Amino acid sequence: MRILVTGGAGFIGSALVRYLINETEHSVINVDKLTYAGNLESLKSIEASARYHFEQVDICDAAKIEQLFQHYKPDAVMHLAAESHVDRSIDGPAAFIQANIIGTYTLLEAARKYWQALSDAERQAFRFHHISTDEVYGALGETGLFTEETAYDPSSPYSASKASSDHLVRAWHRTYGLPVIVTNCSNNYGPFHFPEKLIPLVILNAIEGKPLPVYGKGDQIRDWLYVEDHARALYQVVTKGRVGQTYNIGGHNEKTNLEVVKTICAILDELKPDHPGKITRYEQLITHVTDRPGHDKRYAIDASKINKELDWFPKETFETGIRKTVQWYIDNQAWWQHVLDGSYRRERLGLGAN
Repeated sequence: MRILVTGGAGFIGSALVRYLINETEHSVINVDKLTYAGNLESLKSIEASARYHFEQVDICDAAKIEQLFQHYKPDAVMHLAAESHVDRSIDGPAAFIQANIIGTYTLLEAARKYWQALSDAERQAFRFHHISTDEVYGALGETGLFTEETAYDPSSPYSASKASSDHLVRAWHRTYGLPVIVTNCSNNYGPFHFPEKLIPLVILNAIEGKPLPVYGKGDQIRDWLYVEDHARALYQVVTKGRVGQTYNIGGHNEKTNLEVVKTICAILDELKPDHPGKITRYEQLITHVTDRPGHDKRYAIDASKINKELDWFPKETFETGIRKTVQWYIDNQAWWQHVLDGSYRRERLGLGAN
């Protein structure tokens, strides 16, 4: 099978590409614009594979996307390319509208044109897998879980743009018959994560003795999913999922942000006891900062559908996954140092001041 992956140089995309090359026999065409969050160093371990191809293309460029379909003739599309940081969407929503809505529309149209010209058997086998987020559902109260039937109620420009792209994908299925599948996942973490996100930001700041910013009281709850577990789930969905269906993918690991930060600090106390500066415990670096506008209080996924239908379960608990993640950042300073040499300096984003 030839799988066209958009956003394959990003965090989740690169984990998926590594999985497809290392654990399957399929060919992968990685299509990535290489924005600030795209990093080909995350793919060094597989870039020499004869089954791997990279194309630096913006998914909003209709002509080039159509050319890729004609040249590579994919059997499936796995669409991950997106602007994905809530704080950045608060400061600059236009990029999110362009990439997540216009980009998805452009890709859908190219896929539809290509798919309609296939033979009957090829049309039946083709899949367009759209990878989305649980943030489209809005926020939960203290109890309950997001299911595939939960009504959409996005809170940020980011989640609204992803909700829009989800609706477009389903509309192309209902109107044109394009064989689509949608997945909505909880918060991912793990190796190769761009350091604007909570977990890598906290790890790197702690190592360097910098403040560990926690929004508000840190009582926001997220369901954490180890990225390599997510990559396995995505493969199960694209190969075995039912056309027209949505599958929620979660890690069964609800934690408050403050719990996450304190857990990282405790692991670093053990793995890297040579504390920077005058501190004796990394927890002393925790700094509570003003909460972000429209910050959702709680997300949690009911993943029972993918558990039952596709026999997927996460292998990592939060405790095992977060330890692996902290160790990876300790061991891979060259990777994250190269990232920080670029445009991102771990500055506070999402103040809503623009």
